[in-house]
Amino acid sequence: MKANWNYPTTIWMGENRIKDLSQACKNLKISNPLFVTDKDLINLNMVQEILKEFKKNFKNLSKFSNFSGNPFGKNVEEGVSIFKKNKCNGVIAFGGGSGLDVGKAIAFMSAQTRSIWDFEDVGDNWTKANSERIAPIIAVPTTAGTGSETGRASLITNEKNKTKKIIFHPKILPSIVILDPCLTVDLPPKITAATGMDALAHNLEAYCASGYHPMADGIALEGMNLIKRWLLIAVKEGKNLNARSNMMVAATMGSTAFQKGLGAIHSLSHPVNSVYNIHHGLSNAIFMPYVLTFNRKEIEGKIIKLSEYLELKEKSFNCFLEWILDLRKKLEIPHKLSDVANINPDEIDKLSLMALEDPSTPGNPKKLTLKDMKLLYQYSIEGKLF
Repeated sequence: MKANWNYPTTIWMGENRIKDLSQACKNLKISNPLFVTDKDLINLNMVQEILKEFKKNFKNLSKFSNFSGNPFGKNVEEGVSIFKKNKCNGVIAFGGGSGLDVGKAIAFMSAQTRSIWDFEDVGDNWTKANSERIAPIIAVPTTAGTGSETGRASLITNEKNKTKKIIFHPKILPSIVILDPCLTVDLPPKITAATGMDALAHNLEAYCASGYHPMADGIALEGMNLIKRWLLIAVKEGKNLNARSNMMVAATMGSTAFQKGLGAIHSLSHPVNSVYNIHHGLSNAIFMPYVLTFNRKEIEGKIIKLSEYLELKEKSFNCFLEWILDLRKKLEIPHKLSDVANINPDEIDKLSLMALEDPSTPGNPKKLTLKDMKLLYQYSIEGKLF
């Protein structure tokens, strides 16, 4: 399977397309790139081989990797400092969600004088940015989940209050994306499962989000169809490149679709990701059935249509919910939030307020209150569906 397309950005997809990284830089006139990836990836043989091959064509290559999952604003600041010190003129963002988000944020902030928090995705904050000097970005995902490679935002944690913020600007969108399934074959089954459920959450919430966006709905439907067909295979057969390819496409489709909006799955996830350092895909998977049942009245018609498209045994909300619960069980995803974190009851009020104020909240099909957020957290801790 090999293809090129533009929606919403240029995608170079296929086995061993990482070999085209030098050409991508040439196409974008990047002569002195900053290679951004996290500290866990930078020393892998796979990455070192990629960099060795790249240096055959480019004498200038700077690296930044001093960060890990759920990156902080200070990580972006450090990366920007290296970008400017070495007079870089483009960014190669490589890795999972953290690598892509930090790389995109560095390219964006390299042109700014304001604080990164001034560009949180609220109102028209993005218009405050200097958009003329934002560095071009090449995104190379190594997981099939976040979809950050086709997103116009970066998710960065404010270390002062442990709150995840969505930093948005249209030009954060990478100019070229390289989807190479060979980069994902060594992902452990648990990470494959969690990132795959992240992709499902993106497609599902985009499909259910309030508002009218038929293109996003269509993309989300097919994204979920691909996940239904290929996620379990990718987990069980890690070197199955067909499964890996389709999961990468499904993840990209999810982030393309959620320009329509997200919802309470993400609202609930972001606070526990930043406060308890829980993997984002894992928390999305845990919260999924609780949010589905909470939203049932508003989304049942859509879910019936979805169950028909997915060719489930029955065209019903209950059948779809059963499929989600069964999928989580097969992937060994815990049913309760309390299975992965020791949530202090005294912190539920704080987490609930953070969730209510999350930028994902307005997209939820059912209007959310602080009381609703508390109930959603309590039910997910107890394992009780609505």
